[in-house]
Amino acid sequence: MSELRTPLTAWHEAHGAKMAPFAGWLMPIQYEGILIEHQHTRQHAGLFDICHMGEFRIEGPGAAEALARAVSHNLETLAPGRCRYGFLLNAFGGVLDDCIIYRFGPDAFMIVVNAACAAGDFAALRERLPHNVKLTDLSEATAKIDLQGPESLDVLEGVLKENFHDLPYFAFRETSFDGAPLLVSRTGYTGELGFELYLPSHKAEAFWTGLLGDCRVKPVGLGARDTLRLEAGLPLYGHELDEKHSPAEAGMGRMLTSTADYVGKAGAQTIREQLVPLVIQGRRAARHGDALILPGGPQVGRVTSGSFAPSLGCVVALAWVDAAHADQENFVIRAARSELAARRAQLPFYKDGTARKKL
Repeated sequence: MSELRTPLTAWHEAHGAKMAPFAGWLMPIQYEGILIEHQHTRQHAGLFDICHMGEFRIEGPGAAEALARAVSHNLETLAPGRCRYGFLLNAFGGVLDDCIIYRFGPDAFMIVVNAACAAGDFAALRERLPHNVKLTDLSEATAKIDLQGPESLDVLEGVLKENFHDLPYFAFRETSFDGAPLLVSRTGYTGELGFELYLPSHKAEAFWTGLLGDCRVKPVGLGARDTLRLEAGLPLYGHELDEKHSPAEAGMGRMLTSTADYVGKAGAQTIREQLVPLVIQGRRAARHGDALILPGGPQVGRVTSGSFAPSLGCVVALAWVDAAHADQENFVIRAARSELAARRAQLPFYKDGTARKKL
């Protein structure tokens, strides 16, 4: 079965991107190189094709109350024009997906989900929501482009000729581009100041090339997106988050403030393992699935993500560790042909990100 293509796939191919399958989609992994694209995003502005993500509209009488029982997000304190990160859980408190919910009005929302989980998420939501609440899959008709980096605000204002200095972190605004609706969200997945931008699919390439018309912007592939999010300590579904682990195990129990009786609430604070950040000196990276052992002792966990961190000059990793051993300072990672000494760290690994910068 061939991979799905985003509205920008032809552009990537025409401009020499290295392409590879990801979550059923043919996606750009890199253009000039992961290190170059990573550093450019940290210093200037990177442009990401994220059109593979899923978007669902939820609306109608009683939508807020029904949605609050379906997801972990606290909708009571979510005002129109704001968005919130949270989880779609299974009955045992395991994570079916992590997602962002946008509130447009009292009973009007959009939920943005991961590409690999989209079909299952839609089915779960349809099962949990009463039929008088309308659930619409907007994914095919919607393009998502992320502009990230400390210069992204100036770039966006230059292209749209509009002021976004008053847009707070995790807030959004509806505007337009070339006569089409455009949603500008001050969110992202890099740890830097940035925006997630939603518009009709048929306008994606014009908007993409318009943003690239600014010399401060370069296209960035999924390779650098992964190193950027890892440095920022942000989880990746299927690695740090999955159906077997609760949000609390991933260090996100503090986000579970909803008073609604949502699916999975009873198990959402269960802790059997804990997600532990690790720093490894040198450039030899740990990989997903590598065993984590105590020095001279037994295996106590496994690596979920690992990479050389270009902004830090060392290797970082995240790992699931048995809760009884999660407070240890020193570990050993048993990689394919070597053992790597690792020490516990604090998130985020990269602490100079501009995501929450006051504009």
